[in-house]
Amino acid sequence: MVKVRLLRLVFPFLLLVAGHALAAPAPIRFLLTFDDGPSGRSSDNPTVEILDALDDNPVQPGIKALFFVQTRAVNGGATEIGQALLRREVQAGHLLGLHSATPRHANHRLLEPVALEASLALGVADLSAVTGAAPRLLRPPFWNYDARTLAAYHRFGLQMLLTDLSAKDGKIYGINFSLHKRSNLRAMLLAQRERWRAGALPQVDGSTPIVVTFHDVNGYTASVIKDYLAILVDVARELDMPTAAKPFYDARDDIERAALAKTVSDAAQRPALPGLWDWLWK
Repeated sequence: MVKVRLLRLVFPFLLLVAGHALAAPAPIRFLLTFDDGPSGRSSDNPTVEILDALDDNPVQPGIKALFFVQTRAVNGGATEIGQALLRREVQAGHLLGLHSATPRHANHRLLEPVALEASLALGVADLSAVTGAAPRLLRPPFWNYDARTLAAYHRFGLQMLLTDLSAKDGKIYGINFSLHKRSNLRAMLLAQRERWRAGALPQVDGSTPIVVTFHDVNGYTASVIKDYLAILVDVARELDMPTAAKPFYDARDDIERAALAKTVSDAAQRPALPGLWDWLWK
C-alpha cells in the first residue's frame, strides 16, 4: 500500500517533468536587420528598393525591419536623400538603431575615447530628432568591439546587437554579391538549431527571434531581397524549424523587445561573428 501511495504522489510529477522535456521550443521568427544605410543615391536607390520590397512581397507583405544607420555618412545619412529616407523608415513603422555618426564607416575601437563619445552623442541626438525618442540599440561597424567601446555604448543607453545569420552581402574589396545565398543561410541556421532545440535561445512573445543581417546600401541585396525572404522560410522548413504564423516581424515594438533580448551586455561574451570577422577580431 505504501508503494502504491508513493506512486500516486510521484507519477503526476514524473508526467510534468516528461512533458517539459518533450515540449517543443518556441517557433522561430526572423528579425531582419540592415546595416550602413540609408543610401544617398538619387537614382536606383537600394534603400528605397528594399523598403518597397519589405512592404510588398509574396512571402509576407508589410515586413518591418531594424535599420542600423549611419546618421552622418557623407554619401548617405548626411544627405537630403538620406535624411528623407530615415524619416520614411520611421513613418513606415521600422525601427532605427545606431551604426555610426562619423563621416565614414569608422571602426569604434580605433577612435580615441573622446572621439568615440562625441560620435555616440551625435548619433543619439540625430536619431532622437528623427524618431522622437533616444535609440536603444547599436551595432558596431565591422562587428568590432571591446570592453571600452561596450562601456561607452552603455553610458549612452545603447545595447549592442550582433547577429545569428548574415547574408554576407557587405561590400568587401568590390565584392557585393553572393553565389551561395541559400547554402550560406542554411548553414548558419543549422548552426543555431541545436541551441534552439535545447531551449537555449531567448524566447520573446511566444517566438524565438533569429536575427538576420543584410546591407541596404548594396544594390545586389536590393535586387534579390525577395529571394532572400523566400530562402529563409524555405531553409527553416527544410531544417524542421517551424516558424511563427508570421515568419517575419511586422511591428516596431515587437522588434525592439526581441532585439533587446538578444543583445550582448558583457565584453567577455564572444558570440560567433559572421565570415572572416570572427577570425580577424579574435
